[in-house]
Amino acid sequence: MNYERIKEKLEILADAAKYDVSCSSRGSKRQNKNKGLGDSSGMGICHSYTEDGRCVSLLKILLTNVCIFDCAYCVTRKSNDIKRAGFTVQEVVDLTINFYRRNYIEGLFLSSGIFTSPDATMERLIRVAKKLRLEENFNGYIHLKSIPGASDELMQEAGLYADRLSVNIEIPTKEGLKLLAPDKDHKDFIQPMKAVKNAIDLYKSEKEIIKSTPIYAPAGQSTQMIVGATGESDRDIMYSANFFYNKFQMKRVYYSGYIPVADDSRLPAIGTEVPMMRENRLYQTDWLLRFYGFDVREILNEHHQNLDMDIDPKLSWALRNLDQFPIDINRAEKRMLARIPGVGMKSVGKILSARRYRKLGWDHLKAIGISMNRSKYFITCSSREFESRDLTPIQIKSQILLSGSSKYSKNFTNQLSLF
Repeated sequence: MNYERIKEKLEILADAAKYDVSCSSRGSKRQNKNKGLGDSSGMGICHSYTEDGRCVSLLKILLTNVCIFDCAYCVTRKSNDIKRAGFTVQEVVDLTINFYRRNYIEGLFLSSGIFTSPDATMERLIRVAKKLRLEENFNGYIHLKSIPGASDELMQEAGLYADRLSVNIEIPTKEGLKLLAPDKDHKDFIQPMKAVKNAIDLYKSEKEIIKSTPIYAPAGQSTQMIVGATGESDRDIMYSANFFYNKFQMKRVYYSGYIPVADDSRLPAIGTEVPMMRENRLYQTDWLLRFYGFDVREILNEHHQNLDMDIDPKLSWALRNLDQFPIDINRAEKRMLARIPGVGMKSVGKILSARRYRKLGWDHLKAIGISMNRSKYFITCSSREFESRDLTPIQIKSQILLSGSSKYSKNFTNQLSLF
């Protein structure tokens, strides 16, 4: 083995993979068996965080950065003058096993530029995962990128060896994709998602009858959208995300701020980047849709097309809907408790449990751990009246930002670490 050449390939293809952020491993429960290597149960990759707070890592690379497409937003587009490289199937397998034995990684995240054809590329990715599973008895986490345009048969096979599959939708709107990637067709992104979703449903239903049915993509599928490469609004982005969650049962949609990589009149100028705060607000909105019972149209609509950068989306919604407040903390149903700014779902559970035994007052709510500097303007309890009285939304917003700015920022930063 030419170790210097392998090292050079690794530097090129690991750097090229850094633009893909859709690599959370939560949801997989693949157990180690037959004295194999690795165990993805409760573990993960890509310096992400598991549910118990542990930081985990991955080998995150491209199989090759050679690509037949010329997408304006992509650093590996065929017209870009960069060093090209490609791994063989065995090289990726050897790297994964050797890195795992040295305790560098706990799994593999493998993507690729599209060489020759979508099917040829997808087939090569599957061969890597298949060799790891069947020849190396590797039971660690494997995330494969689904190649747009790949056949349903290949997608079905991929899920038998990978824990998670993901096809990046790339640009949130059809119009944006047509502008920046005219060689690609939106339906080529949708078809692999549909194939994976159908296969997950099929294998799940079969396993209920035949227990020996193999597990198919236990961690489901995810996708990623580039934010800010075209003029899409936050509403456009979140409506697309909501469609993928509902239509294809996505585990996660990831939002990646566009980093200018080309001097192209169709793209933002070199030196301008999407503010990190915009990504953060999109993730917070995503959280509200998936766990807090919000409808996307409540947060973003024709009258409110972009998220407020100063405050989180739940607080922004509450200030636009003061007619629904105050909420009696001792009587409100779970759905409304979850809509109080400063109250997370764990706190909702604690409130519901505690109020079965006594009426809750201000001290009880502080002990539960809700963010009082925000919530006090929207609730009543047994020991104090509604705080906002005749304050306007602008006055409430100003008081929240001024009175608890440092604590607010710290809590916000902690929340972002989850993403």
